[in-house]
Amino acid sequence: MKAGRLVVIGDTPLDVDVEGEAERLCPDAPVPVLDVCAEQARPGGAGLAALLAARDGAEVVLITAIGDDPDGHRLCGLLSGELDLVRLPLRGGTVRKTRIRSGGQSLVRLDTGDGVAGHTAGKTAGHTAGRTAGGTLVAELAAEIESAGAVLVSDYGRGVAGMARDLLRESTVPVVWDPHPRGEQPMPGCALLTPSEAEAKLLCPSGYHGPDEAARRLVRALRARAVAVTIGERGAALAVEGGPVITVTPPVRAGGRDACGAGDRFASAAALALGDGAGAEEAVTAAVAAASRFVERGGAASVRVREQRLGDRPRTALEVAALTRASGGRLIATGGCFDLLHAGHVSLLRRARALGDALVVCVNSDDSVRRLKGPSRPIVNALDRVEVLRGLGCVDAVLVFEEDTPAGAIELLRPDVWVKGGDYEGERLPESEVLGRLGAEIVVLSTLPGRSTTNLIREIQ
Repeated sequence: MKAGRLVVIGDTPLDVDVEGEAERLCPDAPVPVLDVCAEQARPGGAGLAALLAARDGAEVVLITAIGDDPDGHRLCGLLSGELDLVRLPLRGGTVRKTRIRSGGQSLVRLDTGDGVAGHTAGKTAGHTAGRTAGGTLVAELAAEIESAGAVLVSDYGRGVAGMARDLLRESTVPVVWDPHPRGEQPMPGCALLTPSEAEAKLLCPSGYHGPDEAARRLVRALRARAVAVTIGERGAALAVEGGPVITVTPPVRAGGRDACGAGDRFASAAALALGDGAGAEEAVTAAVAAASRFVERGGAASVRVREQRLGDRPRTALEVAALTRASGGRLIATGGCFDLLHAGHVSLLRRARALGDALVVCVNSDDSVRRLKGPSRPIVNALDRVEVLRGLGCVDAVLVFEEDTPAGAIELLRPDVWVKGGDYEGERLPESEVLGRLGAEIVVLSTLPGRSTTNLIREIQ
């Protein structure tokens, strides 16, 4: 196990806050008119808990189900830059919760999406570009769990927590389970359960007699080592197996503030503390403090996430590769010297980009070009060649490589498709071995007759 490394398993809705000013009523109905000023999107549920843990400095793996639809792709873009994402399939539409807000208050919430977790899965990249599908899924997920300091199950009633029960059955890693009214009953043996009062009432079907009694009863009924019933601005009632019930009070009171996301902040902070070796009381004390300060700063509405979309053209090739895979997209790559860019190059790049969702161009360095083409080449240095390529609308990123072949660059990018010009048809490519090992498709596109850098140089001379 690795302290400071957290695996979060659970459901991730897309949360959107539409902020505006409501200073007048609609003329045809007694309802406020909202003049929209801004829209902020962020991951909710397990995604928010994972994001907050990552911003605490932890290495975080998020195992969640995300739909292959625009809201799902948007979620991947919000998550992929800050943590490692293991994406399970979602049957149905990605769940989206849109809060309409004015003056720091929510006026109404609109919920869309009916997605539930599927039963098969594929793996996509997070902020590291080398994560791809392969191997037995259950074995891969079990390995992720056993290498963690702690596991957080963030149940939002969409099916991922049910998968977690089988994965965690034999694990010795401490598990924090954050339940949901429509979700799974927590599995026995958890290190800590973190129900709210409303959730604790549902877990005590024979009667609820306050948070202290509920925490004590749930320790016995669910065979948990500790239960912390969260009680809003008053903190949490904590019962530990074989010990008394104590009330953990927050260091700051944030009454009247937006408490959206406080439960996710509480659960992620507790899981991180347990993973670092803290006992239950120390972990819950840290979690109460983190949640109260989170609410004091404005709750989930204060969380800002830079959205990454393919159209944003991230700066580096590895960022493009990671984002494309996280979005469920198809990554295209091609390579060459691209000295004196001409119409043949542009035609090839446009057609290559049309094969998928993003195109990365691998470019030979100046030294590499000299070894391949002779001492008089390149005519245009690598910095200028890269700048020109980046200016093309069909190119999403450029990667310069020093070797004689792009094999190393291909290993880093792990593209779905590798494109070569038609002049290579019928020949074995130097990069064939690595492409075969990665399972990448090789596509040969015809070139425009008579267009080549050599011909261009001859005409200039």
